[in-house]
Amino acid sequence: MIVPDRQQGRLAWLIAAAAFASAAAASLTLFLPDVLLGPAVTNGNARGTALVMLVLGAPLLLAAGLLQQRGWRWAPVMCIGLLAYLAYNGFMFLTATPYNRLFLVYVLAMSTTVFALGASVLRVEPSLVAERLPRVPARVVGGYILTIVVLNTFLWLSKIVRTVLGEDPTTIVAGTGVATNPVFVQDLVFWLPSAFIIGWLAWTRRPYGALLAGAYLVYGVLESVGVAVDQWFGTTADPTTEIATMGAVYLFAVLAVIGIGALVFYAWALQRGAVVRAEVPKPAAA
Repeated sequence: MIVPDRQQGRLAWLIAAAAFASAAAASLTLFLPDVLLGPAVTNGNARGTALVMLVLGAPLLLAAGLLQQRGWRWAPVMCIGLLAYLAYNGFMFLTATPYNRLFLVYVLAMSTTVFALGASVLRVEPSLVAERLPRVPARVVGGYILTIVVLNTFLWLSKIVRTVLGEDPTTIVAGTGVATNPVFVQDLVFWLPSAFIIGWLAWTRRPYGALLAGAYLVYGVLESVGVAVDQWFGTTADPTTEIATMGAVYLFAVLAVIGIGALVFYAWALQRGAVVRAEVPKPAAA
């Protein structure tokens, strides 16, 4: 699963650029709140997201990039998952906050992260992960991801159908300061279909399924932590709002713990698979 040597340097620079650009966007959002022009609740959401990106997302990505350059076998799983997390929230900076003075910074962060994510997926060899993920753990991880996709899709569609068939569809974005819901847009257009494919590939033990399932679990933990924090910031900024709630804080904190458990199980299964492969005697040379 190690990236070819001749490509490691260029990929490492691209990953580092994504980490620093995301850190710049997050730090400016967090420490210059007056630049945000949305309602208090969504400004709070943005600052909460920025905090997690700055404290966890960007530093972990930089560390994983360095470990990948040094040949750590599992660094690509970390890099892809962290890049997915930063790309998701880079899109949120661009679309969930009204146009402001940080627009070009957000564009730079999103652009470098998306290109680094694409390059990381294309330049990695997934077969070594698939070889180490036994059939039953692959089914467990794949089933876990598919369950999340089904529940998340049902939740979003129930909200959308209820409003589009109601008297005023715009009630779903009331008080957000934006014209449409960017979470619905990117989840239903890209992230949920992608997660479904990843879950199915993991369930069927395809090489990229085993690799990307781990990356998805990394993404899921960071995103759950990020949503819990952004909901806390949002409800603190505007205690009267229904857009951010303490109930969501508790829910996503629990989901983060569950996600950590799933990630630990995945890592254990890979380690166990590696041990079993090492114990299997190789056929004698002719």
